[in-house]
Amino acid sequence: MRRIASILAALALAALAGCSSTSQLVTGTPRAPIDPSQVRVYYTPPPGGYEEIARLQTASGSFTYGEQNKLNDVINNLRMEAAKLGANGVLFVGTEDSGGGSSVGVGVGGGSYGGYHGGNFSSGGIGVNISPTKKYAHGVAIHVANPPPMNEPQAPPPAVPPAQPVK
Repeated sequence: MRRIASILAALALAALAGCSSTSQLVTGTPRAPIDPSQVRVYYTPPPGGYEEIARLQTASGSFTYGEQNKLNDVINNLRMEAAKLGANGVLFVGTEDSGGGSSVGVGVGGGSYGGYHGGNFSSGGIGVNISPTKKYAHGVAIHVANPPPMNEPQAPPPAVPPAQPVK
């Protein structure tokens, strides 16, 4: 019984590990890993310049619902990957949505079997697929020589202006 539980736990961990993915293209010199909480996210290049360490791409988890949760997920993934490379910053490039969606399918069928005394049958079914879209994010792992203090507020990403009504 314990062996089955161990196998199920290992399968569950493997499935969770596949929920989000991150790739990196090292373009500079990695440093010793640091704590992800020390990685600052920049939405514009930091003053004073920076050294590029790697280009990063990540995706939200397969079962992450809600736009804010997806955005939080990808930003955390970028910070964790940058920390592994010793980067003390991530220059956020942008996000995009892909895949998933939802659909409903309906099927109906009928026919007969047997000979003279055969029977008829009919069937029907409904299928539902609800898969959340994944959010992908791109960033650059950077090292900033003199980063601003962590408690200093960083400007959020620029907002898209609301559409103006056509007159």
